[in-house]
Amino acid sequence: MICLTKPGTLYLCPTPLGNLEDMTFRAVRVLKEAAAIAAEDTRHTLKLLNHFDIHLPLISYHEHNKAERGPEIIERLLKGETIALVSDAGMPGISDPGVDLVRLAVENGVPVVPLPGPNAALTALVASGLDTTMFTFVGFLPKTNKHRRELLAKLTRHPYTMVFYEAPHRLRATLDELYAVFGDRQAVAARELTKKFEEFIRGSLASIIQHFAANQTRGEFTLVVAGNPEGEELREVPDALAGLDVVQAVSQLMSRGINKKDAIREVASHRGLPKRLVYQAVLNMPE
Repeated sequence: MICLTKPGTLYLCPTPLGNLEDMTFRAVRVLKEAAAIAAEDTRHTLKLLNHFDIHLPLISYHEHNKAERGPEIIERLLKGETIALVSDAGMPGISDPGVDLVRLAVENGVPVVPLPGPNAALTALVASGLDTTMFTFVGFLPKTNKHRRELLAKLTRHPYTMVFYEAPHRLRATLDELYAVFGDRQAVAARELTKKFEEFIRGSLASIIQHFAANQTRGEFTLVVAGNPEGEELREVPDALAGLDVVQAVSQLMSRGINKKDAIREVASHRGLPKRLVYQAVLNMPE
């Protein structure tokens, strides 16, 4: 038997970062009209819904239950129900499991409708005073030291402004890591965005580290860090290295003034090779 039921719609509803006045009229309407609301923390979301006099069933959907709860939500959508997805704060799908639900919805032919609204990364970026022409959202760094170091190493020569998320208990360690890898670049630490104690600490990474050595790290943080101006020449690296073997590719980068160590790292990254293999191939190259 062919099911002719038209699937419902998955709405992505941003919620305020802190200031409830940032909730849009459209988001309130969609939440009121949905059959149910999927939320990371149902207790947290319930406070928001009570404020706007919204009384609907809540579905607990978070990182630890998404594998089983995601298909259940899709099944309801395929039966024609409208489901609204919210995160604890900001835009669903950014640094939260909403991305997995959206992927499932797309795979199953379920319409996905995003609503515009609050986002911590963009809010911090536009007020940072740093270049916004082109930027890269990094989000939370990997939890393991190895993966975190590998990612930061790849970003060392990245020419665009970068945006990171960090929890207060990890902030000082992350700032130290950024300083150790990137050097003393211009940066901004934005805390408690849209809330009563919203604050932007602007300066160099070193000065921000000094600030938090003397002040407590309270609230959720968004870090905005300037790109590496010396990394401009790497924007065209993939094209420039096309057709070259490993040794030739490293030589090409070194001819641009990039030191051997960084050239090896870039070639390994672009070729998807272990760095040690590239190092061994160019071991006898002159500096």
